[in-house]
This record gives sequence, structure tokens and C-alpha cells, in this order.
Amino acid sequence: MVLEVKRQPKESVQSLLHRFSKGVRESGILRRARKIRFRQRTKNKQAEKASALRRQESKKRYEKLKKLGKIEE
Repeated sequence: MVLEVKRQPKESVQSLLHRFSKGVRESGILRRARKIRFRQRTKNKQAEKASALRRQESKKRYEKLKKLGKIEE
């Protein structure tokens, strides 16, 4: 997608830059570019399972400590 901004007669460079940056923000060009550049890699199934098990164990440990009164809410 191309964003084209032409300078209007008697328009300052600052207002031209302001219009351009506003157009870039509204068009979503930067958002799409960052999405592509900083994309999150997907985990394989084994890593997902290990992560889920770690979360469950951590939650169980937290609940146990909470019941014993060692952790305050």
C-alpha cells in the first residue's frame, strides 16, 4: 500500500510532515510492518504441553501456600 501526500500551495514543510505522519498512522502501515517484523514464533506441541504443565504446577503450589496462610492475597 502506497501513501501519497502532495504539497499544497503555500503549505509549510512542517504541516506537510504532519499530514504525512497522520496518514501513516491512520492507514495502519506501521502496525502491519511491525506485525511482520516482530512476529511471534509458534511453539511446537511438546513445548506447549510442557508450558501448560508448568502453569498447572505453579498454580497448585500457589493455592497450597495460600491455604497454609504463607501468601496473602
